[in-house]
Amino acid sequence: MLLLGLLIIAIGAFCQSSCYVPINKIKDWSWESYWIVQGVFAWLLLPFLGALLAVPSGHSFCELFTAGNAFNIWMTIFFGVLWGVGGLTFGLSMRYLGVALGQSIALGTCAGLGTIMGPVLLNIFFPELNALDSLTFAVITGVVVTLIGIAIIGVAGSMKSASLSEEEKKAAVKDFNFPKGLAIALLAGFMSGCFNVGLEFGKGINFGELTDPMFRTLPATFLVTLGGFVTNAIYCFYQNQKNHTWGDYKKGGVWANNALFCLLAGALWYSQFFGLSLGKGFLTESPTLLTLSFCILMALNVVFSNVWGIILKEWKGCSKQTIVVLLIGIVVLIVSSFLPQLL
Repeated sequence: MLLLGLLIIAIGAFCQSSCYVPINKIKDWSWESYWIVQGVFAWLLLPFLGALLAVPSGHSFCELFTAGNAFNIWMTIFFGVLWGVGGLTFGLSMRYLGVALGQSIALGTCAGLGTIMGPVLLNIFFPELNALDSLTFAVITGVVVTLIGIAIIGVAGSMKSASLSEEEKKAAVKDFNFPKGLAIALLAGFMSGCFNVGLEFGKGINFGELTDPMFRTLPATFLVTLGGFVTNAIYCFYQNQKNHTWGDYKKGGVWANNALFCLLAGALWYSQFFGLSLGKGFLTESPTLLTLSFCILMALNVVFSNVWGIILKEWKGCSKQTIVVLLIGIVVLIVSSFLPQLL
């Protein structure tokens, strides 16, 4: 059962790492226009449909939002807003570092901080829950090993930056800038970690035993992505105004194509958290893996993003030593997904 749960999470990670591929098929729209349209699918429509799976027969979705849940609901949305900032800077990190390296650093930071910050902040507001008890030696070890794997991949990125000429860097990633990209990726990772904090605050927003364990975190996921949608919508509409790109939405000839690929990109992105919820349903026998599930998801996202980076030839021209270091980092991340259960 545990292996099945990890496999489901891995499938979700693979889908997320593939979500930027359909975006390349979008035609004649500015970044801000396609970003918010895919966000409608990724952060509103699909998470809402997913959350409905948590509503048992004879009950309604609105019953989840009671006065007793008000604080947790608003905190879940609030951390979703903060996560939205991470999502915006996440895209910039890939602009300056490429898909592989940008996702590696951002998601690695997100994995570590997201896992730790959730129980710590929950303990501040609800000390009676003893949330810090979930941060066991095995959990901390899993986070540390994940960060070591990310650091190794970061070393590979630094070796890449040092070994390639400016022309080769631009050929792989048009706007490659390692120092600038590193700073943005670290900020993106910190803010993106708020996603798991939101999930921690919202994990009780369901119908308890009446809700299948596989679907219990889906209402919280919807609230977090709702908050993130607000952040992204404000920024994208500001960019529409600033860049005079409101006309993108009036281009009827490309709407069918663009909406289709925005839907596909949104579905692939949401799959990671839908898979996380389903996977958790099979990890209930292991509190360690349950606590580490978010970290495992992010680690596997890094693994698959680097696979795409290799496919997209972002590491083309690098030395054999750089590729070896990269592969070592990927192996360490894979090991980090299973090691805590062996401790």
